Amino acid sequence: AARELGAKEVIVWSAYDGYDYTFQVDYVEKWDQVVHAFQDCCDSFPDIKFSLEFKPTDENTRFFAIPSTGAAMLLVNDIDRPNMGLTLDVGHMLMAGENPGQSIALVGAKSKLFGIQLNDGYTRLAAEDGMMFGSVHPAMALEIIYYLQKYKYDGHIYFDTFPQRSDPVKEAEYNIQRVKQFWRAAKTLETRFDLESILQNHDAIGSLNMIEDAIYSSREN
Repeated sequence: AARELGAKEVIVWSAYDGYDYTFQVDYVEKWDQVVHAFQDCCDSFPDIKFSLEFKPTDENTRFFAIPSTGAAMLLVNDIDRPNMGLTLDVGHMLMAGENPGQSIALVGAKSKLFGIQLNDGYTRLAAEDGMMFGSVHPAMALEIIYYLQKYKYDGHIYFDTFPQRSDPVKEAEYNIQRVKQFWRAAKTLETRFDLESILQNHDAIGSLNMIEDAIYSSREN
């Protein structure tokens, strides 16, 4: 179907690849099944990029077979195909207790970031809030965009937010506006600030001052 539509990418969110109870599945057997399934897909359609969108838990599967970015990268290594990578969802990374910037950096450094889904959340246990991008964690949002730029991400940017009590068009417009703002701000981190020194010295105060200044200044542009 993807080829008939002219699509070059397929994102797989394996909603039911997991388990609900201890001793319900053989973990290694389940893992191997996922590996072999993706290998078959990649080998059958070498002109299409496949990516897994991991999620740690939801109402369909309490424990996913691939519950974190680290596990997802291990899976990509086991699949060992050039057209296999990851699509990272900010909300899913927050659910897994991750810092999205760190996860994006590690995947991007290996050239395996095929897709990014932007949103935000309150990081309550097992909750996917689908909030507007940068609405809860603006500092994290800035770091997310910085590492997308650093590793020259040129794929699609998706917005996976839930406009249940807001105008969906205005919410989409807000998400776009925020990405543009953080994109401008991230561009200044290495030109207006001594980011390398901040990183090398683990300078928390310098980092906080830089974040505040960069985000505030980007609003004025």
